[in-house]
Amino acid sequence: MQHTKRVSGARPFLKWAGGKSQLLGEFGRRLPVEDLKNKTITHYVEPFVGGGAVFFYLKKRFSFNQCTIADVNEELILTYQVIRRSTNALIGELAKLESAYRSRNERQRESYYYEIRDAFNRDRLSVDLRHYNARWIGRAAQIIFLNHTCYNGLFRVNRNGGFNVPFGKYKNPEILNMDNLMAGAARLKNTRILRGDFTRCRKYVDDQTFVYFDPPYRPLNATSSFTSYSRNGFYEKDQERLAKFFRELDRKGARVMLSNSDPVNEKPGDSFFDDLYAGYAIERVPAKRMINCNGARRGTVSELVITNYGTTKA
Repeated sequence: MQHTKRVSGARPFLKWAGGKSQLLGEFGRRLPVEDLKNKTITHYVEPFVGGGAVFFYLKKRFSFNQCTIADVNEELILTYQVIRRSTNALIGELAKLESAYRSRNERQRESYYYEIRDAFNRDRLSVDLRHYNARWIGRAAQIIFLNHTCYNGLFRVNRNGGFNVPFGKYKNPEILNMDNLMAGAARLKNTRILRGDFTRCRKYVDDQTFVYFDPPYRPLNATSSFTSYSRNGFYEKDQERLAKFFRELDRKGARVMLSNSDPVNEKPGDSFFDDLYAGYAIERVPAKRMINCNGARRGTVSELVITNYGTTKA
C-alpha cells in the first residue's frame, strides 16, 4: 500500500539525548542566512546528525543541491537509510509493533518491551550492517519502538553495544507517526547518509558548504555524560581532535557552526572550549537540561554556540 507523502511537518523521528529542538530559534538567529538565501552555500553537512532536529529545520527553510549527514552510531544510520529507502515497509513493521503493544495491559506491555529489546540485542551480531538488506527494515522498526517506549526516550548502549535502557511506562506513547516518516523520507531524498567518524565528511566540504557540528557533549559533571550513545564514547581528546578539524574546514572556506555544553555551568573558571576555539565567535545561549538522573538538576543552563563567521579570527 502506498501512502501520500507530506513534507511540511518533518521533524525528528527519534528522541535523542542532546537533541536540539529547543534551541532551533537560537540557532536560527546565528545561521549564515544571507549565504543560505543567495545560494553562496549549496551544500549542508552534519557529521553528528543524531535525531536530526537541525537537519530537518534547515531542509524546511532552505534549498541545498546536496546534503551529507553522518554519525558513528550504526543503528541510527541504519534507521535513516531505511526511512529513505523502504518507508512503506517500515510503516508496516511499526504498525505491527504498535498493534501488539496497544493490545496488552500495562504489565504485559512491559514484558513485551523487554521481549523486543532482547530480540534486538540478540540479533545485533547476525545483522549485516554494512550492506543494505531486508533485515534492516525490522531492525529500524525495533529501534523506533524501543526509543519511543523506553525510559526518558534515551538511546544508550553498554560496552558490548547492547541497548540497555529500561521500560518507560508511558500511558500512550507515539510509536507510529506515518505522516512524519513520509515527510522525513522526502527530506532525505538528496541526502548522502554516512556511518563513521566525523572526519569522514572531509571530502564533501568546500567553500560552498555549511557545516554544523553537534558532538556528544563534554559532561557537565561526573554523572551527566551522554557519550554512551555509542560503545566507543567521546572524550576530551576527541573534543580536541574535533576543534582541529573545525579549523581545517575553516581554512577550506566553509561556514562552520558548533554547539556544546558550557563548562562554566559547573566550574566558573573552566575555559576548556574558550581555549580550544580561541579566535572564533563564542556565544552562550540558554537551554534546558532535559535528561539528568537527578530531577533536581534539571533546569536552565547555558550552552555554547561557536561559529567561524561574523568575527575576525586571531
